[in-house]
Amino acid sequence: MEQIPLFPLEARVTRIDAARNTWRFYEMSIQHDLFGGAVLLRRWGRIGTAGRLRLDLHADEGAAANALTRLLRRKIKRGYHWASTVA
Repeated sequence: MEQIPLFPLEARVTRIDAARNTWRFYEMSIQHDLFGGAVLLRRWGRIGTAGRLRLDLHADEGAAANALTRLLRRKIKRGYHWASTVA
């Protein structure tokens, strides 16, 4: 199992299976909002496309980091691996 950083603020994982024609990415980053909270920005889709975007509002950066870590663990269990950079 891959090691997850202690307090990640952003992550990019990919799942590539050429035999099944699966080329997926999942990106997450934490941004501050104008009201003192934090937003977990999630983008996912097929590699080479813009993908879909979802914004999840959280009370603070800690809550957003907890949500990011939870999602990252779930993605790694489903076969995603760390990508080199966040775009």
